[in-house]
Amino acid sequence: MPTADPTSSARIKGTVLISRLNMVRQHGGPARLEEVLRRLPPADQAVLRKMILPINWYPLELNLRLDDAIADVLSPDDRTRAFVDMGRASADENLRGAQHVFVRQGEPHFLLSQAPQIYRFYYAVGSRTYERSGPKSAILRTFGAERVSDADCLTIVGWHQRAIELSGGRAVRVIHPKCVAWGASHCEYHCQWE
Repeated sequence: MPTADPTSSARIKGTVLISRLNMVRQHGGPARLEEVLRRLPPADQAVLRKMILPINWYPLELNLRLDDAIADVLSPDDRTRAFVDMGRASADENLRGAQHVFVRQGEPHFLLSQAPQIYRFYYAVGSRTYERSGPKSAILRTFGAERVSDADCLTIVGWHQRAIELSGGRAVRVIHPKCVAWGASHCEYHCQWE
């Protein structure tokens, strides 16, 4: 599990934590959620057992540890799938809720063009850009993120897959060819759909 950096300013909005906890509840109820929470340090458990406010900022490290625990419990044999599913669940919950204004049926480019603003809903550090690369394709790039991991990038892949589907895209593919975690200068996501 990642260890906390007390000097890190990397933060994430409560909406992400809420969607993760709701996903676990949907996949096994309170008992499954308790199983996930027990895998976390006591300080993390204390935060997650209280009311999580969607607009509050929380340490990104807390989210990364929670994601690891969820993957361990829900999908120990296919952690990649677990992280993608977490991102999909987050998009489902948030884009059908408070962030529904970003979804226009039949217009995935509208949602993707809002990537810089949407990024700010989730992360306190870094930025994301949008480039239209074709009628049914786009490239998103993330710069300056403080704490990048394979797992977090997989949740971003899942989030954008589901977001494009909610916008009417079919046969969605999101490829992640460049990653800061692999030594690249930025993370890159190539999105395509029919």
